[in-house]
Amino acid sequence: MSGMTKAKKLRLCDWMLAFATAFILASSTQLEITDSRNIMWVWIHVIIGNLFFANIAWHLYLHFSWKSWIKRLRKQKSQVTRWLAVFALLTIISGIVAIFHWIGTYAHSPVGGIHGKIGFVFLIIAICHTVTRIKFFKFERKS
Repeated sequence: MSGMTKAKKLRLCDWMLAFATAFILASSTQLEITDSRNIMWVWIHVIIGNLFFANIAWHLYLHFSWKSWIKRLRKQKSQVTRWLAVFALLTIISGIVAIFHWIGTYAHSPVGGIHGKIGFVFLIIAICHTVTRIKFFKFERKS
């Protein structure tokens, strides 16, 4: 991967994020429908969520390196990108609180419910963010 250009790395990262978004949306919907009753599905959701947010970190790294993420995100012209950052942070924080509560009780909690609602808003904004950049996903054709 070291021989790849930044644009190719970003394209790979964005495709991985597109798939991760589909998986986390499916996992979130499944947990919402079943009230998080099945321990295995909660753990699968936690694993997918961690991989999803690791991929988001890579996406941010490819755009901004490790320097001044907050400052650069605040200076974004796109309101969608700004709200995406806010809801990503709220999703992560509420997810951490929810998983610690869930580990202690193995029961769905109001915190988990709030996390789910915030997470769904985050996913809607993420999909909007992606749709406005859909041209980037087109494959390069070699003549």
